[in-house]
Amino acid sequence: MAERKATVTRNTLETKITVSVNLDGSGKLNADTGVPFLEHMLDQIARHGLIDLDIVAKGDNHIDDHHTVEDIGITLGQAFAQAVGDKKGILRYGHAYCPLDEALSRVVIDFSGRPGLDMNVEFTRASIGRFDTQLFWEFFQGFVNHAGVTLHIDNLKGFNAHHQAETIFKAFGRAVRGALTIDQRAADQMPSTKGSL
Repeated sequence: MAERKATVTRNTLETKITVSVNLDGSGKLNADTGVPFLEHMLDQIARHGLIDLDIVAKGDNHIDDHHTVEDIGITLGQAFAQAVGDKKGILRYGHAYCPLDEALSRVVIDFSGRPGLDMNVEFTRASIGRFDTQLFWEFFQGFVNHAGVTLHIDNLKGFNAHHQAETIFKAFGRAVRGALTIDQRAADQMPSTKGSL
């Protein structure tokens, strides 16, 4: 099996970002983004998805974190799309439920080639520390549009906003891990009746 790795650099007037991914890694994160809480969430993706992530971002955080968070999502999505390749042999679909104390979230993903985000989360606080919880939607929308996936995110319960966010990112990592697992019975087959994704 070919290595499922990619490195993408995206430079704009607002941000300069480089993302490297290894989809068959061991769950390691190296991140320097200027957004500490996002780095904590990216660690959940790496650890629970068994994906190695190396992310360096320099953005206009003196304004706010919006551009940096959204553009990391975009660049991560681009890196995933390159690393996944032709999608032959992958299970394609993945889902996970993850709890953290009182919080519980469900994430379902389809590496369909069709971008779509359905995110039903009512955060109990507008911010976690200095992190604006609205930016989670921006992160996932950027990822979805550029990875070419259909993604459903539902926070089913929770009153601690940190717990809500962490269950979402843990479940996302687990769902991605499931979807990108190679099915040895169909390693050379496209997981679609269309013959392409």
